[in-house]
Amino acid sequence: MKKFAIAAATATALTLTMANAAFAQTQATQAPMTLAAGEMTKAKEATSDTWITTKVKSDLVTEKGIPGTDIKVETNKGVVSLSSTVAVTDAQKATAVAITKKIKGVKAVSADGLKAE
Repeated sequence: MKKFAIAAATATALTLTMANAAFAQTQATQAPMTLAAGEMTKAKEATSDTWITTKVKSDLVTEKGIPGTDIKVETNKGVVSLSSTVAVTDAQKATAVAITKKIKGVKAVSADGLKAE
């Protein structure tokens, strides 16, 4: 099950990477190389954040004892925010934060949005 979740997460990240490249907008006022460098940086950030979100979500879903499907994951420039509409225990919250911090590229974790019991 975990291998399937990782494969699905990887496929999603690759799909989003390709979509970013395909739909990148161009501006006629900038030199092509400057524009390409700026778009590449934006694509890398978006891909990195997307990859982090996907990896965190898949790890939370596959972890026993955590309501991974009820935890919302958002990433912005490496900062991951965890939130939920269902109550979680302090132990579940701590485990979710610990799992998230282990992911490569995560700079900080905010679990303020996780409702504690």
